[in-house]
Amino acid sequence: MAVPGLFAAVRAAPGPWQRVACAAAGFRGRCPGKSYAVGPAQAVAALFSPLQSQPTFGFLLDIDGVLVRGHRVIPAALKAFHRLVNAQGKLRVPVVFVTNAGNILQHDKAQELSALLGFQVEPDQVILSHSPMKLFSQYHGKRMIVSGQGPLVENAQVLGFKNVVTVDELRMAFPVLDMVDLQRRPKTTPLPRNDFPAIEGVLLLGEPVRWETSLQLIMDVLLSNGNPGTGLATAPYPHLPVLASNMDLLWMAEAKMPRFGHGTFLLCLETIYRKVTGKELRYKGLMGKPSILTYQYAEELIRRQAERRGWAAPIQKLYAVGDNPMSDVYGANLFNQYLQMAKHEGAEELGTSGLLKQRPSATQSCASILAHSNLASSCTQDLGAHLEMQPILLIRELPIMERLTTLLQKPELAAF
Repeated sequence: MAVPGLFAAVRAAPGPWQRVACAAAGFRGRCPGKSYAVGPAQAVAALFSPLQSQPTFGFLLDIDGVLVRGHRVIPAALKAFHRLVNAQGKLRVPVVFVTNAGNILQHDKAQELSALLGFQVEPDQVILSHSPMKLFSQYHGKRMIVSGQGPLVENAQVLGFKNVVTVDELRMAFPVLDMVDLQRRPKTTPLPRNDFPAIEGVLLLGEPVRWETSLQLIMDVLLSNGNPGTGLATAPYPHLPVLASNMDLLWMAEAKMPRFGHGTFLLCLETIYRKVTGKELRYKGLMGKPSILTYQYAEELIRRQAERRGWAAPIQKLYAVGDNPMSDVYGANLFNQYLQMAKHEGAEELGTSGLLKQRPSATQSCASILAHSNLASSCTQDLGAHLEMQPILLIRELPIMERLTTLLQKPELAAF
């Protein structure tokens, strides 16, 4: 069942909490004039009322660039979480951390956040970019080649995949496929292998270390229909199923300039495939922000968290806090649009085709994210138009967590 009411993407703006109060109070467009300006107390009251000791909203928090920069916590984030946690060390409202990172185990990410923020973060409060792959059970039994870094096999197994092959394992089985690095080229011609089981799909969990090796071997798998030791006269199309997570073109670390993300790797793979075959690479599933599937998954975790805490009041609003307009802000807008359509059309009847039919101009460039079959690179096209989806709350003043701290330090928070 979709969450009714406002879904706010918090990114930063002058007078942000007046806007929060206006949005929470049901105002659309401009807030009332100066003589009716909303003060700090009313702002918090409008956001948290009517709580009656139980929250009716939850937070979806990005991590990189919002809570941490690289391995360092942002100081304002600690202040914000001091107000989010009660005297017993429990969160006052349901919170889920939604990140496009994927090179770490969910349990380890929860422990890392616990150490940084100073309170216990549970694994089921963390959504990595590939977490929704748990829902794609039809591929869990297939033999998949997995690309990325970190605990690849363990992550794939946690997601439900039972038979995975890493790029390095494929390279060792077929040494002649990896020819870019002169020092890794085989000195002798190895005997051809015919005992290597066919690969049935591609699993892209995050950016790899050696891009040229991963790009080459993934292309070999796609062009050979899963038998990279052989060659085909014509590349099969449709190609083997491809599941991918994390479409971030760029992301923020300690460096002053953004770094390449997995979306850049996907863009390279898509471009190479199109140049070689003349056809488009298609995905069976695209996960991570801005995919609607990720927000649906986060919504469900928020609901479960509220149920475990015994909060009977329905969760009516979700506030997403993020810094990346191409994933955090765009994804929140897209999901908000989906919820609004679901509210008017009926969640059971809506479906992807219904949404796209009703609002083609609002979802054109990311349309097949909803159908899980688009090019990941298309998500960044015509971004400006998508950022204007309404109703939505965009806060544009940095630093992000200091704005959240300002809200959470108000005395009205102690009421629940």
